[in-house]
Amino acid sequence: MRYFLLLCLLIAQVCDAAAQVTYPVNGSHDKRPGLYAFINATIVVSSEQTISNGVLLVKNQKIEAVGQGLTIPDGYIKIDLKGKFIYPSFVDAYTSYGLAAGPGIRQGGGFGRSQVFTSTKAGAYSWNEAIRPEIAVRSIFAVDAKKAEDYKKAGFGTVQSVSRDGIARGVSLISTLNDNDESTVILKDQAAAHYSFSKGSSTNSYPTSLMGSIALLRQTYLDAAWYKNQKDEYNISLDEFNKTQSLSQIFEVSDVLSVLRADKIGDEFGKQYVFKTDGKEYQRLTEAKATGGSFIIPLNFPKPFDIEDPADARNISYTQLKDWELAPSNPSALEKAGIKFAITSFGLEAAPKDFWTNLRTAIDHGLTEKQALKSLTEVPAEMLGVSELVGTLSKGKLANFIITSDNIFKKDNIIYENWVQGNQYVVTKMDIADLRGTYTLDMEGSSDLEIKIGGTTGSYDLKVERKGIDSIKVKGNITRTGDLLSMNFDLKKNPAGTTRLNGYISSVSPITFKGEAILTDGTSKKWTASYKEAFKDQAKKESPKPVIASGPVIYPFMAYGYTEAPKKEVVLFKNATVWTNEKEGKLINTDVLIEGGKIKSIGKNLSAGSAKVIDASGKHLTPGIIDEHSHIGGSGGINEGAQSVSSEVRIADIITSEDINIYRQLAGGVTSSQILHGSANAIGGQSQLIKLRWGKNPEELKFEGSDGFIKFALGENVKQSNFQIPGGNLRFPQSRMGVEQVFIDAFTRAKEYKTARAVKGNNVRRDLELDALVEILDNKRFITCHSYVQSEINMLMHVADSMGFKINTFTHILEGYKVADGMKKRGIAGSTFSDWWAYKNEVAEAIPYNGKLMHDVGVLTGFNSDDAEMARRLNQEAAKAITYGGMSEEDALKLVTLNPAKMLHIDNRVGSVKVGKDADLVLWSDNPLSIYAKAEKTFVDGIAYWDIDQDAQKQKELKADQGRIIQKMIEAKSSGTVTARPSLQRQRLYECETMENLDLSAQNQ
Repeated sequence: MRYFLLLCLLIAQVCDAAAQVTYPVNGSHDKRPGLYAFINATIVVSSEQTISNGVLLVKNQKIEAVGQGLTIPDGYIKIDLKGKFIYPSFVDAYTSYGLAAGPGIRQGGGFGRSQVFTSTKAGAYSWNEAIRPEIAVRSIFAVDAKKAEDYKKAGFGTVQSVSRDGIARGVSLISTLNDNDESTVILKDQAAAHYSFSKGSSTNSYPTSLMGSIALLRQTYLDAAWYKNQKDEYNISLDEFNKTQSLSQIFEVSDVLSVLRADKIGDEFGKQYVFKTDGKEYQRLTEAKATGGSFIIPLNFPKPFDIEDPADARNISYTQLKDWELAPSNPSALEKAGIKFAITSFGLEAAPKDFWTNLRTAIDHGLTEKQALKSLTEVPAEMLGVSELVGTLSKGKLANFIITSDNIFKKDNIIYENWVQGNQYVVTKMDIADLRGTYTLDMEGSSDLEIKIGGTTGSYDLKVERKGIDSIKVKGNITRTGDLLSMNFDLKKNPAGTTRLNGYISSVSPITFKGEAILTDGTSKKWTASYKEAFKDQAKKESPKPVIASGPVIYPFMAYGYTEAPKKEVVLFKNATVWTNEKEGKLINTDVLIEGGKIKSIGKNLSAGSAKVIDASGKHLTPGIIDEHSHIGGSGGINEGAQSVSSEVRIADIITSEDINIYRQLAGGVTSSQILHGSANAIGGQSQLIKLRWGKNPEELKFEGSDGFIKFALGENVKQSNFQIPGGNLRFPQSRMGVEQVFIDAFTRAKEYKTARAVKGNNVRRDLELDALVEILDNKRFITCHSYVQSEINMLMHVADSMGFKINTFTHILEGYKVADGMKKRGIAGSTFSDWWAYKNEVAEAIPYNGKLMHDVGVLTGFNSDDAEMARRLNQEAAKAITYGGMSEEDALKLVTLNPAKMLHIDNRVGSVKVGKDADLVLWSDNPLSIYAKAEKTFVDGIAYWDIDQDAQKQKELKADQGRIIQKMIEAKSSGTVTARPSLQRQRLYECETMENLDLSAQNQ
């Protein structure tokens, strides 16, 4: 013990002497070389190299040599580590270490704030406070010895410190966890540039949505490129943004689909990001690998839910159940896929305990120990550009290493010491290796108790026995922290209750404990435990632990997802009533052959050949339903409502494949949907047309080759008269005449912008907002306008006439019957509701005959949903046109098939049953306009994404799999695993007026 204390004192003196090289010393200089020789250890140099009976020489905070049989020079302090292991200290690539709450640190979201349109930050900074590349962690970093202890106990020696505030977050640094001053621990003061989709503490109203965050970051890249070649302004943020582009680029995201979103930005601007994720890449592993990026993944696996009560189980989604089961296999999945990844302790509630528990859980789920070590040392060191200093144990690198009792990944292993820059940090003392044995417990003369300490040196267990007539044996709890001990046990006899002992190791030969006991009646006594006999270890032969089996990954990762994607088939529908929507009309007892995703033949008595034959006798085959106005399949907000003009935002950027409404609407015969921005702005965001390809990734949902559309809006939503805004509404416009001015101003600017950009050699700043408006002027992007009342509809038609652009479709258009002649004259389509009225003042004059009247005038007319539930019964909505106005059956069906296809400029591919068109078809059990009709099969591109019989089977399988996972959760709870309370996660259903100030940072906790 004396030798150990002397060694610690010497080390402290050496480290103090090495610190503050450029600082004056008030007193005598005492600089020592710090010479250590660690001998007889098993040295794990790297994931690829291990040395038995090795020697590690340390000099002046660095490794002087490592190997076998090395000659130890004079002056080195020898430390014998026979039977022990040395590993490189871990590197954590994503932490907030050293950053106290303050400037540059994320303070939280933007809920409840009054409207702020441009930055209130003093100085020549970005107009938007979420763009803060000027933040340098080096200017706000401070050594935090207490926090460093937690990291060092877990085995870490080096960390990257990141400011997690904003979209462009500034520059991180890399430091060791040494307790010296900042000047000696910082290894790299400009480590990486950081990004996210979270606005963080920005007081700006914009962005309020995920698509707004994406647009703002894209615009920042463009502005920075323009800034290099201009002399009109000085902007600190853009200047710093350009300076950070040569650094590593790290993007924090909250889910795997946002990895894909970030990667698209990187591809657009020639950047390859490293992705710090939520650890759920396994859900879209192929797509994650295709990004070509490296990953920083956490180990914050979900806890099992306490759902023994069936009522509680109903509050847990299938997605949550599957994620609990599969999340621990994420590191293994990445390893098997050959994806480079580092492991971070970020996001864990309690380190180091949770870190090691979860790391071993990941190993139990298939992560190899070799990869685990690599992902904690070599990979993050390489990723952060400090592999010449840390990550492995070789000559010239920092003396950052861990001393352990055994293989570091064994459950019973003990981390004894963590040396950082040659500075010793003691986690557990090495000179008392094993407390196990039998002891006589004496509490002030009463010596009828005997305690047995067993288990392992890393995880002791306690048994207590009372001798005599009322003998009893019970289990207790024991905790050791260095020389300190705490024990408690309940003898379960009078007096009943827990006896608590606190004490310390007073002697090591033989081992003796002393301390104070608190008895069940509250009184205290002195106690002593004297060594009686050694622990009798019943050695068990270890066998390789089998990898924990889990269920398969499903696509999408939710109820009714599939493990294997359905494929295109050659299918022959026999003897159907075919609603062609062509001049042939309805064809009775007709065959339709589909092959290669297209309609190949239509006729009677077609030859089946090798095709799958479906007997459609008495059934009806129609084109798939097309929803011209929908808000499903979006994430992170459907309105970017902070500005009156938001044409820069794109629904394409926020399409999600994980939306159960895709599956539900397939069950209603829908095959394509236009996903629109909401109606908060006069000029909203760009739309995205999708096909309902259930289970495909977001890019694969997009209707390839389709024209671009954009959402405009009129009415009360635009002037925000119906929105509750803290501090009152300050955004222009606040009147309907102001809405007109927004359009005139926007297109005036767009024309000037187009002219200026056309000048050869111009350096006009590229503006994403105006780019979209120029596309409208050039007939390359088409307008769908949210509209209600006659006066505003006329206004926009006149503005379009005067400004030289066209309106493609008025949607809602519940007073369309009043302006149908003007719409027909201009070739404007109307996409309306069947019989919605009186739900707000703007629809006071809506009538259910609106659709039929517009149709009779010659306006291309369709019915849309604007509602996730209504879309499942658009066939019935179409049938209402027969009730209200006497429209023919075939024309009624066209309201939700061919007519919206024409509105969306895709009638060359869908909307009718015609040879050569896409095989987007629905087989109905009855007349599709009947309330009794069921969509039995829905094909998209010749693939049956919905099958009513298969759905019945899926429901049975779903119930069985839910039950299986719930049983696993109950077993986990029974084994002592900490559980979480059930919490139902509801999907947000978007409608036109849905507004939110999305705090994406909350997802990145």
